[in-house]
Amino acid sequence: MTVRTRFAPSPTGLLHIGGVRTALFSWAYARKQQGVFVLRIEDTDLERSTPESVQAILDGMHWVGLGYDEGPFYQMQRMDRYKAVLKDMLVTGTAYHCYCSREELDQMRAEAEARGEKPRYDRRWRPERGKQLPEIPAGVAPVIRFRNPIDGVVAWDDAVKGRIEIGNAELDDLIIARPDGTPTYNFCVVVDDWDMGISHVIRGDDHVNNTPRQINILAALGAPLPIYGHLPMILNADGQKMSKRRDAVSVVDYSEQGILPEALLNYLARLGWGHGDEEFFTLEQFVEWFDLKNVSPSPSRFDRDKMLWINQQHMKAADNARLAELTRPFLTKLGCDTEQGPALPAVIAMLKERVSNLVDLAAQAGYFYRHEAAPAELAAQHLNEEGRARLARFRAILAQTEWETAALSAAIKTFVAAEGVKMPLIAMPLRAAVCGTTQTPSIDQVLALLGQQEVLKRLDAVLNA
Repeated sequence: MTVRTRFAPSPTGLLHIGGVRTALFSWAYARKQQGVFVLRIEDTDLERSTPESVQAILDGMHWVGLGYDEGPFYQMQRMDRYKAVLKDMLVTGTAYHCYCSREELDQMRAEAEARGEKPRYDRRWRPERGKQLPEIPAGVAPVIRFRNPIDGVVAWDDAVKGRIEIGNAELDDLIIARPDGTPTYNFCVVVDDWDMGISHVIRGDDHVNNTPRQINILAALGAPLPIYGHLPMILNADGQKMSKRRDAVSVVDYSEQGILPEALLNYLARLGWGHGDEEFFTLEQFVEWFDLKNVSPSPSRFDRDKMLWINQQHMKAADNARLAELTRPFLTKLGCDTEQGPALPAVIAMLKERVSNLVDLAAQAGYFYRHEAAPAELAAQHLNEEGRARLARFRAILAQTEWETAALSAAIKTFVAAEGVKMPLIAMPLRAAVCGTTQTPSIDQVLALLGQQEVLKRLDAVLNA
């Protein structure tokens, strides 16, 4: 059997990190088994689905680098197929028309609640041998309901949660087509999984309640049952379900926060799955190690500090040229022209181990591409009369120094010895004057990278102010 998995988001908003983890696990399982990964857009919710959300899903999948082998397939383009299956089910009696009004359904609910029972449809339009159905009301467009088995249990061996059994008595006769004829979510999913030969349905555990219904519909169609695996929920640091109001939940959020896609995937992989004590790994290693049996059925808490640590490890390992291209847009937002200054990959190589995200990396790289005055507090501390006089004397030496790191380092050491002062008394004013901050890598390396002409120009601007 060829393993075929799918990721089937609804385009009603941005791509959620919970969805990304579902896609990651489905993708990894298919890759591990030399199978096929399918992308399907479940866009039948016409009120909430938008083209912008569809594009956000496609862009998000591209950003994280999870390539799909087939698709994207769109449910709205498969309406003829759904309607053909519905027609067959009406003929075979596995589905039937129901003419209940909203008022009748509300009354059923109220009466059931008054009896202390679970609210559900009373099956009044369900055909049974010898049963007299109500008279069809004029002008009412019916829904189509699935004829769910009344007795027995629905059972499956969940690849994550283990054995699950739900009694059919707990299940309603599900609406599978609306009055206008459009099929509903649970029905479309079943037909899609059947037609697309999906062997493993890996999805969030908020779908557990849908699974027995879908299993029964598949059985009624005579279709093979996939293996189901329901992934645990991702909670925020407070143990609550992550929400758009409180938490960063979309791929866009993490992209804008300067998180590398491979770092986000690495971190999401560790939420609910583990391989020994491994924390930092590549996507290739994850595929090699991944197995559904190692997925925990318990919810996981999102730890931003841990994610940033993993992001930092990936930044350290990243190619400097690639990291430069990822950082460039953040520098542009800061008003920096990276074409006017040192080569950005060289700047990245110097700074990347000092930060945990691209936003901070851009902020620290900014002084290489624009000269900003030191804040008043720093200027008062390091660019006072004594500091400026010392800088002026050292500027004359810099003008005659060979411009490479070793020579600059030697010049600084010689100068502090001649002045009879400690290193910070020249290094800190130099940083404040040239970089506008005292938080930089080794000052000799910074000067070498900035270039002699730019350094002297910045010193003159401060000394002549």
